[in-house]
Amino acid sequence: MYNNKKVVVVMPAYKAAQTIEKTFKEIPMDVVDEVILVDDASPDETVKIAQKLGIKHVISHEKNKGYGGNQKTCYRKALELGGEIIIMVHPDYQYTPKLIKAMTSIIGEDLYPVVFGSRILGKGALNGGMPVYKYIANRFLTLTQNILLGQKLSEYHTGYRAYSAEVLNSIDFEKCNDDFIFDNEVIAQIFWKGYEIAEVTCPTKYFDEASSINFARSSKYGLGVLAVSFRYFLAKLGLLKWHIVN
Repeated sequence: MYNNKKVVVVMPAYKAAQTIEKTFKEIPMDVVDEVILVDDASPDETVKIAQKLGIKHVISHEKNKGYGGNQKTCYRKALELGGEIIIMVHPDYQYTPKLIKAMTSIIGEDLYPVVFGSRILGKGALNGGMPVYKYIANRFLTLTQNILLGQKLSEYHTGYRAYSAEVLNSIDFEKCNDDFIFDNEVIAQIFWKGYEIAEVTCPTKYFDEASSINFARSSKYGLGVLAVSFRYFLAKLGLLKWHIVN
């Protein structure tokens, strides 16, 4: 609880058996009221370990629904539980949960309704082992997105995000893509609704057990990001009716 606002952490999980315990133990439970883990049909023991750790809300998909589909279940459950500040933390330990307090306070003090943990502010990304080609792609996409969306974020591709319930209730995240492009369709909706996004510097870690998509899927993701951004830009010019998905 922060300023009488219920804080819920959601963890979209896939093959996180080796990292979930380390991630969970860093969650500041003096601030966080509920933890939700949604397992996307992992072939390992992610669910078993989550239950052993005492995570109260463990949801297991019978079939893999994709990264976006997983988040939909996460946010749906968080809102159902009455979450007012909802933070997504990947259970692969790429992002430290130690920043939850800082991100929660920004929303809890009504400074910003959305907060991202940015790997690009400072030198966290490369120091943490981000592959150079991913860093270059991140910078190119972010520059393009800032121009097309009229914003100044340091990055659009972090998986460490905190939302107020007001924001999640005002956008239609259920209509977003079930794959990785989900995150950027959500961002476009947030800006379309006139909300602002704050950023905090976030160290990151790249290692074998941390989740990552391959070059082919990264390329598909990049093209999807550009498509969303161009649709937003054209809609702002009145040349296209704004819609979330193709």
